[in-house]
Amino acid sequence: SSLYVQVLTVSSSVPLRVSAALSAAEGSRATMETLLHRERVLSNTLQQHLQGSQSWADSLGQILGQLDTLERHMKYLQCLAHIEDLSASIQQFLMTNSVWEAIGAVGSMANLDMGLKESGCSHLQAFLRETLLFWHKILKDKLTSDFEEVLTQLHWPAVSPPTQTLSPPANAQELSSQLKLLVSQLLSLQTSDDLISEMTDVRPFPGLLQAPPLSIPIQIMLLPLSKRFRYHFTGNRQTNSLSKPEWYLTQVLMWMGHNSSFMEEKIQPILNRAGANVDAKVELCRGLLSLAQEKLAHDAPRLLYDDALFCHLVDEVLQFEKELRTTHAYPSSYPGALHILLEEAVFQKWLSVERKMALEKVDAMLSTEGAWSCQYRDITDVDELKAPDCAETFMTLLLVITERYRSLPCPQAQLSFLALQRELVDDFRIRLTQVMKEESRQPLGARYCAVLNAANYISTVLSDWSDNVFFLQLQQTAVSVGEEVLGPLGATESGRLASLEGSLFEELLALLERLRGDMLGRLWEAVMRDVKEKAQLYCRDRWISLPSQCDQATMSLSSSACPFLLCLRDHLLQLQQLLCLPLFQMFWQGLAERLDLFLYQDVILYNHFNEGGAAQLQFDMTRNLFPLFGHYCKRPENFFKHVKEACIILNLKAGPALLLCDVLKQQEGPEEGDASLRPQPPTPESALNEMAVYRLAPSDAQILLNLRSAWLSR
Repeated sequence: SSLYVQVLTVSSSVPLRVSAALSAAEGSRATMETLLHRERVLSNTLQQHLQGSQSWADSLGQILGQLDTLERHMKYLQCLAHIEDLSASIQQFLMTNSVWEAIGAVGSMANLDMGLKESGCSHLQAFLRETLLFWHKILKDKLTSDFEEVLTQLHWPAVSPPTQTLSPPANAQELSSQLKLLVSQLLSLQTSDDLISEMTDVRPFPGLLQAPPLSIPIQIMLLPLSKRFRYHFTGNRQTNSLSKPEWYLTQVLMWMGHNSSFMEEKIQPILNRAGANVDAKVELCRGLLSLAQEKLAHDAPRLLYDDALFCHLVDEVLQFEKELRTTHAYPSSYPGALHILLEEAVFQKWLSVERKMALEKVDAMLSTEGAWSCQYRDITDVDELKAPDCAETFMTLLLVITERYRSLPCPQAQLSFLALQRELVDDFRIRLTQVMKEESRQPLGARYCAVLNAANYISTVLSDWSDNVFFLQLQQTAVSVGEEVLGPLGATESGRLASLEGSLFEELLALLERLRGDMLGRLWEAVMRDVKEKAQLYCRDRWISLPSQCDQATMSLSSSACPFLLCLRDHLLQLQQLLCLPLFQMFWQGLAERLDLFLYQDVILYNHFNEGGAAQLQFDMTRNLFPLFGHYCKRPENFFKHVKEACIILNLKAGPALLLCDVLKQQEGPEEGDASLRPQPPTPESALNEMAVYRLAPSDAQILLNLRSAWLSR
């Protein structure tokens, strides 16, 4: 019954809660409608205000625009008035000879010009520049006139070697003061002068590089030298000759030398006190150099069709550049005269002429009578490489080309010359190959050996160049920009160059090594063919029936060995004279290796030996053959391991021979039984090693033992 009461209570309270919630919702909806109504009212009011104020805003914007225009006009007029004021003040200062004040006003005008660069007021800027140019010229002309008068009294310029006979002028102190004042005043005009230079800078020749303007005092000091240069080296003067570039280049260098002391002693201290970061001597050189550069840029294109004159021009420019950098210490950071030669048409002509002249020189030297002879052949201590004259001249030619392009300021240009050098080396290698083929019927002749020496000499020099700092630096350049000049580099080649494992001459060295190997092979074949022919009687000697001699002191060389040993000796002496030392070392060692195998296979393995025959063979080898090679090394027997060890086995006494035979047989088939109960016999290898036999295998030793006549009945 209590549960029934609770259910009734709950069911009666639910409608009351629902009713209260509905009432609250109705109240909220009414509040929301009120707020929305107020929002619409405010929005309408605000819209009306905005519409009313738009006309005011438009009107205010027009007024502000007009004010901005007026302000810009005012500033324009103020700037114009400032220019007029500066102009008037400069005029007033000049009338009262207030030079420093006039310079200051011109400087202000120059600063104003720089400030107007981004303004877009082209007419105002043009007016300002015209005004600046006008007053700058008047002021500069005035100072220039005074400066030139002082310079004249100080005997400037020195167009001939300075002499000590010139006594200082009486008013030297006054001149020195005037010089200091005028140089300082001219330096103060530098800013406006640089601006005017920018406006009027027109380079007459595309080959000339843009350079910072010279300081004004240096410009003025160069005027008399420039007049002299143009008088002598332009127009129809006899001194203006395309075939004589050395005349004007030498003149420029002479003027640099004659006037450098004046610049260092008189001008440099003034520049230092004025705080100008200028080297007077370098500036003089730069100004004089510009005269030569302009002349070179004018003349070089006119010589492109005359190889002789063009070559002469290049030689003179290279010599001029060397003199400029060394004698006159012209900084490497400044361009010299070489960039004139790097202009595309001129540079391609230079490469073409270098190639043509080099090939002509190679043709000429190969056609001379002494091309394949060595000029040091009678002085063995001087030249171990025994390079023939043609090879030495060719590498000197390449070295000269290197020296010509070493100082070029452009890495791509240097790589172009390197490509030319590689082309010339490959061409010379092909020529060597052709001569080698012509002489291949006489491989032991002097010319054939000279070709071999030439290939070895070129290879040696190129290997040395590969470790040279200049070529290593060029190698790093080739990794980054080399494909433009040297052609596409594979990933492997590029990696080897970058890591310095490879070299710029690696491919050429491989080709030269192949040529050298082929030629040595032909030499070995020719000598071995002769030796084998002379050794036929020795191969067929009756080794099995020679009488036994107990004492080698009473033994003599086999008569059948004399022909081939004499032949061998003659060839060794002949080739020692013809081949350079490194090649002869390779030759005799390779010959010893081939002779060792020949004697082992065609004499020893081909015959049977009794005790006397084995002893005679050992005597012939150790007392006669080996000493032939003893002139070239301390232990020649080490190059005849097969023969030496075969002689050891053939000359074993009966007891040791039997023991060795047993050891070899046990290795082939061990006896049955309990092996663990018997001591282990020595291995065949250890047994042979105890007899000083290391090269021959146990099977070879067994064959040699079977060649002993005492074993024939076993």
